[in-house]
Amino acid sequence: MRIVMRGVTLAAVLAMTSTAVSAAPRETRYLGYATEQGSGRYLYTEVHRHQYDGVQWRSGSIRYVAPDGRLLGEKTLDFSRDPYVPLMRYRLPGAGYEERITAVSGNGLQLEKVRNGQVERKTLPRLPDLAADSGFNALLVDKLATLEAGKPVSLRLAVVGQLDQYRFRILPQGRIRVGDEQALRLRIQPDSLLRLLVDPIDVVYGLTSRELLQYRGVSNVLNPATGKAYLVDIDYRRKPATAPGTLPAP
Repeated sequence: MRIVMRGVTLAAVLAMTSTAVSAAPRETRYLGYATEQGSGRYLYTEVHRHQYDGVQWRSGSIRYVAPDGRLLGEKTLDFSRDPYVPLMRYRLPGAGYEERITAVSGNGLQLEKVRNGQVERKTLPRLPDLAADSGFNALLVDKLATLEAGKPVSLRLAVVGQLDQYRFRILPQGRIRVGDEQALRLRIQPDSLLRLLVDPIDVVYGLTSRELLQYRGVSNVLNPATGKAYLVDIDYRRKPATAPGTLPAP
């Protein structure tokens, strides 16, 4: 079962961006450096561009770029309808695959999955503590005070690739220091028997910046050799030694 959160990414699903603190509209740009678990091989760069209106995340885009500059995937996000459920389009151009959230209302959201031109659709009810795709990151950030106090949090995530929603449990795993910032380690796992089948996601959030600093788990980019999602470590602060000399501009 492939759970795509990042962009939790979950890797995309956590497609991750920070909570803005400025009172004025602004754009943030940054990179994420993805390496393969175990080997450390550099896989791709996430290129993030996100727009805020005050503290509200309004829209954004994420491109997934191979070391040789090829575009592996891209995602667009629009939070104008809901702060936790964006209108979204994610596509893997080389795989003939897309995921979309095409409609959001107070009652429900419409999901679409496209594979080789075949479209599957499903409408899900809008339940309490529900997020979709990268909105999971926004909802998690709003729960950081509870997590910092050592209390677990349970949230629902609509997973477009599965045309369904699942409850996830976020468990505090203690503090660490990342650079000059105190950070909180968190483990994200299904809040059901699915946890026996789905590996957990480990993330690190800065307590001052309220940004995702590190991600470890399943990617939303597929290995072209196997058709399966990579298992990745993604760092949003430090470029690994295995990164190519030339990286895309943020």
